[in-house]
Amino acid sequence: MPPRVTLGWLALLPISRLDSYDVPWVPTRRELLKHVMRIARVGPDDVFYDLGCGDGRVVIEAAKRGAKGVCIEIREDLIKEAMRRAREEGVYERIKFIHDSFMNVDLRDATVVYMYLLTRVNSALRPKLERELRIGTRVVTLDFEIPGWRPVHVEKHYTGSLERTIYLYIKGVSDLRA
Repeated sequence: MPPRVTLGWLALLPISRLDSYDVPWVPTRRELLKHVMRIARVGPDDVFYDLGCGDGRVVIEAAKRGAKGVCIEIREDLIKEAMRRAREEGVYERIKFIHDSFMNVDLRDATVVYMYLLTRVNSALRPKLERELRIGTRVVTLDFEIPGWRPVHVEKHYTGSLERTIYLYIKGVSDLRA
């Protein structure tokens, strides 16, 4: 078994200089995309939201599986890169691109939400998710849990020498208080 490396390297990033919703862009590793899609059961009937989509790789993968996608990204350079990649991959017409903070975007249409954010941001997003998501909406997070919610499924995968954890939550199940 490969050695376990924690995500302590994130502590080296200048988080104190970021506002409360900013997250350093760390792309989701390509080898994890198939696991995210399988765990979320992404298909043609889905509307897949990626909160902080970066270069668009996750929502592009969802669109390739027939889902409609929504890329939300606050950084202009990254949303432009996501648009370029979507054109290149032939799924541009299946994706809506929003250059804004995910805190300003209504999530009511989502059937799947993907988040590779920090725990403190997931915690800040929790009331929004509880308020806006419909019962049954799947929420997938990478490496960072949603405090106060119980995942219905957890998988660990090794990429390089890092252990990555994928959490699946379901609105109406995971958010119920014990």
